[in-house]
Amino acid sequence: MLLSWATFLSALVPCIISFIIFLVLVEQTSYLRKKGGAPGPVFVLPFIGNAISLVRDPTSFWDTQSSNSSRSGFSANYIMGRFMLYIRDTNLSHLIFSNVRPDAFLLVGHPFGKKLFGEHNLIYMSGQEHKDLRRRIAPNFTPRALSTYTSLQQIIILKHLKRWESLSSNNQNMPISLRMLVRDMNLETSQTVFVGPYLSEEARERFKLDYNLFNVGLMKLPVDFPGFAFRNARLAVDRLVQTLSECARKSKTKMDNNHEPSCLIDFWMQEMLKEIYAAKSAGEPVPPHTSDAEIGGHLFDFLFAAQDASTSSLLWAVALLDSHPEVLLKVREEVSSFWSPGCDTLINTEQLREMKYTQAVAREVLRYRAPATLVPHIAMKDFALTESYTIPKGTIVFPSVLDSSFQGFTKPDRFDPDRFSEGRQEDQLFKKNFLTFGAGAHQCVGQRYALNHLVLFIALFSALLDFKRYRADGCDEIVYNPTISPKDGCVVSLSRRCTRYPNLSLE
Repeated sequence: MLLSWATFLSALVPCIISFIIFLVLVEQTSYLRKKGGAPGPVFVLPFIGNAISLVRDPTSFWDTQSSNSSRSGFSANYIMGRFMLYIRDTNLSHLIFSNVRPDAFLLVGHPFGKKLFGEHNLIYMSGQEHKDLRRRIAPNFTPRALSTYTSLQQIIILKHLKRWESLSSNNQNMPISLRMLVRDMNLETSQTVFVGPYLSEEARERFKLDYNLFNVGLMKLPVDFPGFAFRNARLAVDRLVQTLSECARKSKTKMDNNHEPSCLIDFWMQEMLKEIYAAKSAGEPVPPHTSDAEIGGHLFDFLFAAQDASTSSLLWAVALLDSHPEVLLKVREEVSSFWSPGCDTLINTEQLREMKYTQAVAREVLRYRAPATLVPHIAMKDFALTESYTIPKGTIVFPSVLDSSFQGFTKPDRFDPDRFSEGRQEDQLFKKNFLTFGAGAHQCVGQRYALNHLVLFIALFSALLDFKRYRADGCDEIVYNPTISPKDGCVVSLSRRCTRYPNLSLE
């Protein structure tokens, strides 16, 4: 019996090996056919392709894609059984952004985003449904709403700056890494601005833990089994959406009782209730995307868009201000002409708007180190990218926002806020290359909010604190977390530069 089994297995092994070789050849042939004349590796590992190098060293992986695409404007590769195309050329990126529709490209936000975010999130919508939802979201970012948010942002920024300075000063000005500190500040800001009064302290702590699980899972292989980071991330998203849905329910009740809006969800629900009641009065169905669960999902989209991108921008702002003391000096001079810590008042929206140079610094930070460097799309059908190359259906396409930021602009490798001055207006001359907030129908709806947050942080950080960056070899190299940040996490020592901290409140 044992002999017969051994004979059977010995006969089976060559068949298995032959079958594996056949599958490898089929997969390799498919890759080469899709690759065509595009630059990229000639041979890729079966199924996983270059996923290991992507996860192990994202910076090197994407630098290689950019280098490979330097001549043609795009390059090919293969990850986790999916053919991918990297887009370096700005005009080709605009071609992708302008064709987000069911029969061309689907914006996915992450190569495996649907598994994480669900099927019905804002980023996956197109056409009239997408336009209608953006119209309903618009009241969240009116001047009145943004004014409410800037007040909340300043109070939270001040709270955290005082804490950071205490951490550094109480340890004889020992250096501290800002990355996680900035991330925690931004998470509190997002929570407070979006759903502030509806989250208890306990809920905020759970929220923080779940968001960390989500962040870790973003950078891991999409293995959706118990114990794996990707599965933990997906379950964390479910819990986060459930929490945000409960916040939406509470806000509807409050706004239905004619309270004044105090956070983003209130402004949204105030207008939504008007639309719901108008539909009922006209005998029409309740408008779509008004359920608590749907709103919770959309709020998570906002959180995802605001949280990590702002963390990236704030870290680079500190790093770049430290390495450009002449810029820091001009920021401090401008801020002091509008606001001082001793006045115990918030920076108002008019003052914020008039800080032209600080606004230019913020825009240059976003250009020079665009936080979300890549915007993944999926080709829904074969699409002619150039006269000689057609993107195959099912391809994951990565337009590079970062590469576009270094095209067109005068001396693009130089950090130069004056490029956004009224005299030079490079933001208008090279507008098509400034893709930090995207382009086309899915351009970021909250970009004014994001820019305000960065300007407020730069103004308060510069006015209230003296800081020294502890530089080491490679400290400014780009790492992906999942948005980009300095390799060292921005290590600084901090001390108070004002006589006393301002006493800021909403009163």
